[in-house]
Amino acid sequence: MGLLEFQKLPVNTLVGADWQTFKGITQRQCIEKGYKTKYQLTKAVCRLLSILKPIQDRRYNKRLKDADMNMEPVFILGHWRSGTTFVHNVLAHDKHFGYTTTYQTVFPHMMMWGQPFFKKTMAWLMPDKRPTDNMELNVDLPQEEEFALSNMMPCSYYNFWFLPKNMLEYCDRFLTMKKATPEEHQAFKDTFLKLIKISLWNTKGTQFLSKNPPHTGKVKEILEMFPNAKFIYLMRNPYTVFESTRSFFNNTILPLQLQKISPEEMENNILEVYTRLYHTYEEEKKHIPAGNLIEIKFEDFEADALGTTEKIYRTLNIPGFEAAQADITAYLEKKKGYKKNAYKYDPKTVELVEKHWDFALKQWDYKL
Repeated sequence: MGLLEFQKLPVNTLVGADWQTFKGITQRQCIEKGYKTKYQLTKAVCRLLSILKPIQDRRYNKRLKDADMNMEPVFILGHWRSGTTFVHNVLAHDKHFGYTTTYQTVFPHMMMWGQPFFKKTMAWLMPDKRPTDNMELNVDLPQEEEFALSNMMPCSYYNFWFLPKNMLEYCDRFLTMKKATPEEHQAFKDTFLKLIKISLWNTKGTQFLSKNPPHTGKVKEILEMFPNAKFIYLMRNPYTVFESTRSFFNNTILPLQLQKISPEEMENNILEVYTRLYHTYEEEKKHIPAGNLIEIKFEDFEADALGTTEKIYRTLNIPGFEAAQADITAYLEKKKGYKKNAYKYDPKTVELVEKHWDFALKQWDYKL
């Protein structure tokens, strides 16, 4: 176990942001009473570490900025709590894939220098389990890149962790990008490309493997960058997704937020964001070239993870399954005893899901 408990962090993850990003996120925002100490301490650490950012910028510009890369990244999509982490961890055992690590999400500007020291310090401090579902945490494990992007640019959906009252605004601007400015569209593309190149360099991968629920609302944007990108879309029982997302968001936001949001408001936001994200994906998936998309029920993946993984490789024409099969199998054997959280759906959950997400229940044929 790490020295610090996740729920009692004295700072939030913006300590790893560059100064311009920190200012872009927090300027003119309401930092509420009770969070000002955390804000000031985070700001101070961020300001100090930002002095060192030019070191990485110089190294990136010299070594990676103009480097060629595989232009067919693989994107694991789906709403939060749809099983994307498990699928990501399985595929990441294929050594030809590169990915964003947990360390990189917090300190994206300290990758090409100083990483051994900062990573050792982070490993010493961080908990070894995710508080919401007991999934393993480790500085080198694959992680969703939105956390890194939120420390590299102001236009990230994960700004809502710090400023939850803006959650629906951020949904339209930074999740689906329907209300993003041209400058915000370009900032996302430039920053994401930089992140991918550093991730591949760091993990010595040749093809980028992305697991990032916010990308579910950016399929068209991603295809503008990578016209032949591959997509794995996961759907999970909406009753479970609602219960799990509500628990995940309400617990994870506590050490990160700089303003308070009521459980009722968070619940309403979850219902609305799921709806907007679902329909945006359904609108945009028609742009994906034939053969570059596979849609899977997470329950089917759980039932036969190895067989479904092989199906993913074959369907998307991803190379390397035979070479990776032994490592993937060994990982799955280790996970056989893993106990997931059990959910009992109360009448309110059933009512809310059936009222707001009936489209998903019908399309994917989910029943109680």
